[in-house]
Amino acid sequence: MAQDLFQSPDYLLLDDLLTEEHHMIRDAVRNYVKQEISPIIETCAQKAEFPRQIVKQMGELGVFGPTIPVEYGGGGLDYISYGLMMQELERGDSGVRSTASVQGSLVMYPIYEFGSEEQRRKYLPKLASGEWLGCFGLTEPNHGSNPAGMLTNFSDAGDHVILNGAKMWISNAPFADIAVVWAKNEEGVVHGLIVERGMEGFSTPTTHGKWSLRASATGELVFDNVKVPKSNILPNCKGMRGPLSCLTKARFGIAWGSIGAAMDCYDTALRYAKERVQFDRPIAGFQLQQKKLAEMITEISKAQLLNWRVGVLMEEGKVTPAQVSMAKRNGCEVAQQICRDARQVLGGMGITGEYSVMRHMMNLESVITYEGTHDIHLLITGMDITGLNAFS
Repeated sequence: MAQDLFQSPDYLLLDDLLTEEHHMIRDAVRNYVKQEISPIIETCAQKAEFPRQIVKQMGELGVFGPTIPVEYGGGGLDYISYGLMMQELERGDSGVRSTASVQGSLVMYPIYEFGSEEQRRKYLPKLASGEWLGCFGLTEPNHGSNPAGMLTNFSDAGDHVILNGAKMWISNAPFADIAVVWAKNEEGVVHGLIVERGMEGFSTPTTHGKWSLRASATGELVFDNVKVPKSNILPNCKGMRGPLSCLTKARFGIAWGSIGAAMDCYDTALRYAKERVQFDRPIAGFQLQQKKLAEMITEISKAQLLNWRVGVLMEEGKVTPAQVSMAKRNGCEVAQQICRDARQVLGGMGITGEYSVMRHMMNLESVITYEGTHDIHLLITGMDITGLNAFS
């Protein structure tokens, strides 16, 4: 079993921008990844198995809903802490970070922000502890980048509603105890509903054959005349504002998480280049390898600064969705290129499970696509700076 020798790059001494509490939180998650994730993740990815034991572990660690108030089971922490947690988890694996992102930003956040007090008390503590796993149902088979076109719908039936439709590419779905589902009522207005496993007509078939996020559980949500109590409808939002605000929170976590993957690939490539001898010298001494490594650390440092600044703005309540989109897009692009360069540094060894690089590379093909594709985030920035909508 390969030992996790990761050393975090901090070329611009960004640790100086963090508080002592930030350091403690980051180090706790980093140690968890080294002890519990790194020893098993390559095998899980090779076998396409989701390590279900990590759900309870991450609940105990406090990475589910860390910004949710303590009274509901959350950590009551700031957004820099949340970002650091996601960075360290994705340094281990994008699928592990996805599990935490979905639980915190896409399930717990809407229940806290838009739910009733009864809903908060019922669901949030169990989600925070990892006793329950949740998922988020927005994307549909024919509506990905245009979620407002969703077909999933519900109709009034007295003390309950009847839910019909389907969602796909849903992280955590196969093992989720609840799903926060976005659907249209009879007037075409979008609402959030909490659907619980065991409700008749609700099923979660697993998505098989993935080449990416292989250690993550992905599936569909199928609703066939599901009776959902009206008490399970989130009362404090209607329209697309609800799901889009959830995505902003999750995209912030992705911006940090993707750079965690980049940091791992850089660290792997740097160590390998110093140890690998060709033509009687370490390959780290050759110009082309130094170019790759220098460009990696430059882009990581720039992304770290961007993420930190967006985190400060989020904590101050000043951040815009477009700013978060920029960070998400940048992080994914930087990480993807660094993974590819690291693979070249490692040569043939880069495609084996002995190193994490190819797994990160495959995972990032999903990360760069979900929760807003690379092109969509570019257009969000374009619309923000020009005031012109290129979507329609």
